[in-house]
Amino acid sequence: MTIDLRSDTVTQPTEQMREAILHADVGDDVYGEDPTINELQEQAAAQLGKEAGLFVTSGTQGNLLAVLSQTERGDEVILGEDSHLFYSETGSLAAIAGVQTRALESVNGQMPIERIAKSIRTATDLHQPKTGLVCLENTHARSGGSILPLSYMEKVADLAGGMNIPVHLDGSRLFNASVRLGVDVQDITQYAGTVLICLSKGLSAPMGSILVGDQPTIDRARRWRKALGGGTRQAGIVGAAGQVALASMVERLAIDHTNAEVLADGLHRLPELRIVNDEVHSNIVIVSLEQLPIDSTIFIQRLKEQGILVSRMNERQVRLVTHREISRADVERVVQVIKGMVQEV
Repeated sequence: MTIDLRSDTVTQPTEQMREAILHADVGDDVYGEDPTINELQEQAAAQLGKEAGLFVTSGTQGNLLAVLSQTERGDEVILGEDSHLFYSETGSLAAIAGVQTRALESVNGQMPIERIAKSIRTATDLHQPKTGLVCLENTHARSGGSILPLSYMEKVADLAGGMNIPVHLDGSRLFNASVRLGVDVQDITQYAGTVLICLSKGLSAPMGSILVGDQPTIDRARRWRKALGGGTRQAGIVGAAGQVALASMVERLAIDHTNAEVLADGLHRLPELRIVNDEVHSNIVIVSLEQLPIDSTIFIQRLKEQGILVSRMNERQVRLVTHREISRADVERVVQVIKGMVQEV
């Protein structure tokens, strides 16, 4: 059996989700008449402490809608240079939203507060774009699922709020952060005006994300969603699985975190490898192959031949992500297979 550690998006829907899909009460969501989607949006908004929610097909679409609904063309958006918004969303902020990105260096997803402050620009100088939005990501994917400290988020919110600049939180794996910190998710979301959560990552739903915020912002986002072709009809078919995800799949994320720690500890014991994210905060482990004579492409192929799938970060790094379909026994097998492989090369 294949052990798939490429991402937590590869999970199959649970039996409870499949049952919910089978019996979903549906309608035309473009008309606002899908009762399941309406309930899901209300459920997510209440859970995250916001006024309204909007079901979207993906996290990338939701992040783009957050930008479109809170900025004007020609604005500047401050974000991390290794954020998903900047690194992995096909340049949509420039191509579609018409905004300029101010990408700042960050450590574990944290842009220095003083750098953010110095980067903020206002409309007083007609030569410059004005800062329209500050974006954060929690957990932070490219730094190995790092969690932003609440104190850091509070400082960013205070700084941006003092300049009347909204804050958007890409919280695709936000519940991983709340579970690991042992706090209510609203303790995190209070520091952002809009928040994006993904239902199809660790929560195991087959597809979909939710953007939440105040009602006027979500109304604008709904209009932009339609313009982008994101208006769906009987979307409650998948929304029903999202309801199950929010209601019953959050607390079990702690199991994924434990398995990731076991995986990282086992690989850390191999002198040929280095764990890039020394402190594993959630369910992502990034491994450096710099001490091996093979690159990540060959490493991935050799693992695949033994029924283990991982993903490529760059030429010398790979990523392993734990999720609901990865057991403790799977993790231990992966460690043993990798141990034997690196000793051979």
